[in-house]
Amino acid sequence: MARFSNKLAAADYLGDPFHVAADVLLGAYLCSNIGGKFTAGRITELEVYIGAEDKACHAYLNRKTARNAVMFERGGLSYVFFVYGMYHQFNVVIGEAGTANAVLIRGLEPVDGLSVMAERRGTDKLENLTTGPGKLCQALGITREHNALDLAGDVLWLSPRDDVAVWETTPRIGIDYAEEYKDKPWRYVVKGSKFVSKMPKRK
Repeated sequence: MARFSNKLAAADYLGDPFHVAADVLLGAYLCSNIGGKFTAGRITELEVYIGAEDKACHAYLNRKTARNAVMFERGGLSYVFFVYGMYHQFNVVIGEAGTANAVLIRGLEPVDGLSVMAERRGTDKLENLTTGPGKLCQALGITREHNALDLAGDVLWLSPRDDVAVWETTPRIGIDYAEEYKDKPWRYVVKGSKFVSKMPKRK
């Protein structure tokens, strides 16, 4: 756990969301200390969502609801929601207050607390522990209870990456309803990583 004691600074979450996604978050470590159990994984896959214009975003046209309210806060908070009555999904709020931008974390490379992850997931197959947004939340113990947390705290936090992530972009996944925005290359993956939910689509 000491290895991951350094945390991203508050200012790291306030830049352009595409820059933050590619140059700050991808390759950084998502850490949890939940139920007295520590887990951590290197971020290998994420997607950007832009409130002002993005038809796939919960805050499209900057519409504020009880569900998405945390997206309108200053960057550096968690946005956790529940989908399909089964899965939690973890997002990082990005930008100044009112911008309603978020980055969905879709994949991790398990790094620490693997036995805890395996117990929570009911599998010890390494490549199946955290390759998907629902899987990684289950593995790290993240639920709706962890919505709107300060990511500089001691429950959920992000630790800086220790090398430069070589990345590529693809369209986002599962947003066919979003019209022209379904084809935006706003999904970032660590190039060559086997710890992603799906392999990048080739053009």
